[in-house]
Amino acid sequence: MTKSTHLVITSGEPAGIGPEVAVKAAIKFLKSHPNLKISILGDESLFDSSVFEAGRLELIHHSLTEPAVNGKLNPKNAPYVIELLDYAVSGCIKKEFHAMVTAPIHKGNINTGGIPFSGHTEYLAHKANQSLVVMMLCGTANFGLESKPSMLRVALATTHHPLIKVPQLITQDLLEKCIQIINDDLIHQFGITTPRIKVAGLNPHAGEGGYLGREEIEIIQPAIQSMQKKGIQVMGPYPADTMFDALELHQVDVFLAMYHDQGLAPFKFASFGKGVNVTLGLPFIRTSVDHGTALEISGKNMANYQSMYEALELAAHLAHH
Repeated sequence: MTKSTHLVITSGEPAGIGPEVAVKAAIKFLKSHPNLKISILGDESLFDSSVFEAGRLELIHHSLTEPAVNGKLNPKNAPYVIELLDYAVSGCIKKEFHAMVTAPIHKGNINTGGIPFSGHTEYLAHKANQSLVVMMLCGTANFGLESKPSMLRVALATTHHPLIKVPQLITQDLLEKCIQIINDDLIHQFGITTPRIKVAGLNPHAGEGGYLGREEIEIIQPAIQSMQKKGIQVMGPYPADTMFDALELHQVDVFLAMYHDQGLAPFKFASFGKGVNVTLGLPFIRTSVDHGTALEISGKNMANYQSMYEALELAAHLAHH
């Protein structure tokens, strides 16, 4: 890793644990990465100024609209949260930062503040002028069934949508584009020469031959076959309740789920607190924690910063690669 490697952290919802986990993870991370710099974005009132160090860990101040109170959401600070994201994206596009790492935000509070917002993934795609990006969670999973922990990666075909809308969103074109993005980024960012991708069905038992739904036959399987013809090692569709097999993790580089909870329920059961959210398909690197704002413990010095630390590790690794 070169001395110019520079990561930026957006500290997220000011009433949550974002500022706490950002600082704690950054301090620990820098101890073992001497040739790296981290900038944290946020209001100076949220931090202890004594922890910052010129040239290594800096705070880039952005003013809150109103003072933050631990655990109490304030919609008037929604523009502040968005401002942090915009600054980080701009810096990444200008190559001032080599990767951005995001602390948790509160989507409901941003919307209450008058800003339409469905999530980091969708917002960053819009800011980067990308028609489609893919949300992927990465983490080590250890069920005690393998000789050593295995890497578990779960990507989503759809992200933050009401479940009733998911079947209409799943199209052959969408799946082909998702598979292509996953394959390309695993090769070029993660250094996996030939990614192996397992795809879930949408319906129980992957449709049971059409008796429980025809999406697998009419949409998912044709998409998989189309991408196989391009030389991509993609397989499926598999029943989602048996696809995540701990004994086969070392044989699969990524699982592609059709919707949010189908993929993230098994992932968080296996890796919660150690997982990292990665956005594939962006023109810059973005990683994030796998948890929320934890308003109930904000300001109590109780937050677990392991996921933020892992997000920094992966961001630095991808930037170096």
